[in-house]
Order: sequence, then C-alpha cells, then structure tokens
Amino acid sequence: MSSKAIYVQPGGGYQNVQVGTWEAAAPQAGEITVRLHASSLNYHDFAVVSGMWGPSERRIPMADGAGEVIAVGAGVSEFKVGDAVVSTFFPDWLDGQALVEGFASVPGDGIDGYAREQVTARATAFTLAPKGYSHAEAATLTTAGLTAWRALMGDDHLKPGDSVLVQGTGGVSIFALQFAKLAGATVIATSSSEAKLERLKALGADHVINYRSTPAWGEKVRELTDNRGVDHVIEVGGPATLEQSMIAARIGGHVSLIGILTGVAGQLPLVQALVRQIRLQGVLVGSRAQQQAMVRAIDANGLRPVVDKHFELEQIVEAFQYQESNRHFGKICLTY
Repeated sequence: MSSKAIYVQPGGGYQNVQVGTWEAAAPQAGEITVRLHASSLNYHDFAVVSGMWGPSERRIPMADGAGEVIAVGAGVSEFKVGDAVVSTFFPDWLDGQALVEGFASVPGDGIDGYAREQVTARATAFTLAPKGYSHAEAATLTTAGLTAWRALMGDDHLKPGDSVLVQGTGGVSIFALQFAKLAGATVIATSSSEAKLERLKALGADHVINYRSTPAWGEKVRELTDNRGVDHVIEVGGPATLEQSMIAARIGGHVSLIGILTGVAGQLPLVQALVRQIRLQGVLVGSRAQQQAMVRAIDANGLRPVVDKHFELEQIVEAFQYQESNRHFGKICLTY
C-alpha cells in the first residue's frame, strides 16, 4: 500500500527536502511491517537533512522510528500484529562488542530511515517499546535514550553512590540525568540558561552550574565533589568542552565522548588524561540487546522521557529549524 514519505535529495539541505510516497512490500520470512507513527530528532539526523553530512543519493531520513506492527512474516515469533515497537540504530549490531564503524548501515543515513508511514524490515531492526509509552515517547529511545543507557550502564556500570556530570538539556543529557538518578547517583548538570537549570533541578539534578557565568566549570565540579571529581562525564559538547570535562573527572574517571556540538577537531589535553589516568570512551549509540535491557528497566521503574514539542511529518524542516534555535528542553518529535 502506498504511503507518505519524506525524501532528502543528494547533498541534503532544507531546500532539497520533499514529500513523496513509499510502497511498503509485504513482509517476507523474518520480516515485519510497521505502521510508523513517530520519529525524534537527533543531531545526526540534522547533519543529514541540513546538508552538513548530506546523503550521496536520495534518502528517507530519520534514524528513530516507532509504531505498530501490522503484518508479520513467516518465522517471526518475537512480535505479533498490534505490538508497539521502536527501531534500533544499528540493525546489524544485535549484541556483544561493537563491530560496526560509521553510519553505512544506519537508517536515515546509509540506508532509508523512518520518515515514512510504513516500513517492512527485518524483525531484528525493532524491539518492543516500553509498556504504556506513546509512539512519540518510544521514538526518543533509539538514539538518545540508548546512547545515555550504554554510556552509564553498559560502558561504566553505574552504581548507587556514583557521581555523574551531564552537559546541557538535549535528549542524551536528560536521559543520562534520569537514568543516573534511578541508579542512585548524584548528578551535576550544566546549562547557559537559568530557566533550564531550574528545570534540571526539578528533574532531580543535585547541583547545577551555569557554564556561561562559570567558564571554569570543571573546577566548580571538583569543588562540589570535595576536589575528587565525578565518576562519569557525559561529554556532548566536543572539542570546546573536553578539557573542562577532563578536569571535572576523578582520577581514573570515565568520560563518554558522545557529541560534536562544538566541532569535529580540536586539541587533546593529553597530559591531563595521562597524569589522571582518565578513561575516554567513544560512544556511538548501542546494540539491540542493550536497547532491550533499557526497555526492561523502563518497564520496571516507569521512567518517562521529556518531550519538548511535536511537529507533523511534513513539518520536518520547521522541526529542525526549531532544533537549531536551541530553545528546546529534551526531545523534539515528529508524529504521523
């Protein structure tokens, strides 16, 4: 059946975003067909759509997709018609250590993504969504939720009593704050907005720092931790924030390198890393098994994502322009 889809022409750019149609095939053995209802915006999606990292061929964008199973192929026992499901970022990384490099297999980048009303894909390209979640809430998990979960629970095994530093109020940072509090950790959060800092405190942040009025915020973090530093840093800024993040980390602390909001290249304060034995870990989302573990945890504790604003599918350009304004707190979603 023909359904609506968004296409980005080669090279990307808002002027090259078009509304078209897509014909979803019937599911073959091992496949499911999903009526998609939501996606959520990430910086990676922005890079593709805006033309920063535009596609080399016509592409359906968006890595995150959530919806309802409407048909099941032969041999599929994990899902049934009517199940609420959410996509995986790496359809081929099912479990274990990362064996994928780059974005060649990522929906919305190397392959067509979820800015469409229907898709037929391998069953392993989805997991069950958390019970009681709206499709928009579920769509926030594929990239932002899983990145935060893997960084804290997969790579560093966060435990009660640990301390975590999160930067800003984007999706990854807010999920990291929520997961850290559920684990019994102390959270220090940064933002340049006093209003957003108040909202971070309302979500459970134990300490907040305005990085604009406190540019040496790494030292402030050390002050707040009796000069010890935090166990874990969610580093989303990139080159301009990495040095402060390393100052904020304890000896042997863990810094998750996640974002490139301030660029893709910069100087590495190598001496800081060496003398303080800091562990720097690059994080590119996570595996399907990690996503399933995250969903089980959400089902057990009732965590709800923070969704800032909804846009219609055809408003995808307006949604990314809103994201660029940096006015949002949490996730921006497309619903359809």
